[in-house]
Amino acid sequence: MGLVLLATLLAAISAVCAILILVHAFGRGVGTGVMVLLIPFYMAVYAFTQFEHRWKGLIVTTWLASLLLSATISAVGFHLSVGVPTPRT
Repeated sequence: MGLVLLATLLAAISAVCAILILVHAFGRGVGTGVMVLLIPFYMAVYAFTQFEHRWKGLIVTTWLASLLLSATISAVGFHLSVGVPTPRT
């Protein structure tokens, strides 16, 4: 249960950072915002190359770190919840 809550919290933090990047992209132009929204991995490219914010480093790092940690914790939590038998030696 604790892993699910932690993964959910990290996913929410990642979503907030992604929304900040997305709002900035739509502020630059509708076409840029649609590309960031719909093209896979373009948000990361945009975040590193064109995203200009006072706390750019903190926002981008938090977005990527919380996204990766959330996915990892979710995968581990799923693996533990399935009940895979441990191999006997």
